Amino acid sequence: MIGYLTHRNLVMKLSILLFAGTLMAQDLPEPIKVDVNVVNVLASVHDKKGALINSLQKDDFTLLEDGQPQTIKYFTKETDLPLTIGMLVDVSGSQANLIDIERRAASEFFRAVLRKKDVAFLISFGADSELLQDITSSPRLLQEGLDHLRLNAGVGGFGGGPVPTANKVRGTVLFDAVSLAATDRLQKEVGRKVMVLITDGGDQGSTYTIKRAIEDAQKADAVIYSIYYVDPSAYMGRRGGIGFGGDAGCESCLKQMSEETGGRVFKVDRTHTLQDAFTQLQDEMRSQYAIGWTPANDRKDGSYHKLELRLADKNLKIQARKGYYAQPPQ
Repeated sequence: MIGYLTHRNLVMKLSILLFAGTLMAQDLPEPIKVDVNVVNVLASVHDKKGALINSLQKDDFTLLEDGQPQTIKYFTKETDLPLTIGMLVDVSGSQANLIDIERRAASEFFRAVLRKKDVAFLISFGADSELLQDITSSPRLLQEGLDHLRLNAGVGGFGGGPVPTANKVRGTVLFDAVSLAATDRLQKEVGRKVMVLITDGGDQGSTYTIKRAIEDAQKADAVIYSIYYVDPSAYMGRRGGIGFGGDAGCESCLKQMSEETGGRVFKVDRTHTLQDAFTQLQDEMRSQYAIGWTPANDRKDGSYHKLELRLADKNLKIQARKGYYAQPPQ
């Protein structure tokens, strides 16, 4: 009988404690949820000779959004923040003589630039776009993707690539490839996101416009770096009519896409090799400033907001994206 009472008392005590705990839990207020709308922009700074400047502080920068001054709340020098790199390689007719060089240089670039937490993917574009290697941190898989770079020249008809180009004359779907990389691969990634274009900048047959390509890249928070690489013989009618009336691609198109997203154009010529361009690009990606602020207008309605970063030292040149889209939560 004593054992029974002891057991019963224990059960009652436990029941009382559990009941009291339930009441206390009901009396507690709901956790406070704070939705902080922080916008970030990456910036690179050069002196008049083009050298990278890595010693600036937060007070050296002034930020305007839609013409209104903003308070910079977050400021870091991003030399080691993980990268997602999308490399887009032109394999159209005008690049036929350059593909092997592009393959070797890109392979060396991946081996040199990818660190432990970095990832990359590879897309080729010509008559259509093709994902040769999805997002990976494996240099071996990226090399296998590069090994599949092949000439992809077309003159019309229906494309089999992931971006539709039906009923258009197709030759170099550059703008489609940029939109594809931004929306299908970079949009959902976090951290720093970079697109590297190796091309002469010519576009022939894209479904999307350059404006759409820039918009998609901006919505993905991706910086476009372009490597302007031209084979002059392709534009002088020397290779079976591949030339385009002597117009060597479109350097201005690459400049527009790069500058609007915070990148720039590296030009390959007799004094600057493709490997030189990759080395400069590697240095720049590891020498950026990350600047963050909370906009006064915090409405996430998809609208575009113009950005302007200024420097106290007028002898320095800043490179950053021109604006951003206030994207609704995914």
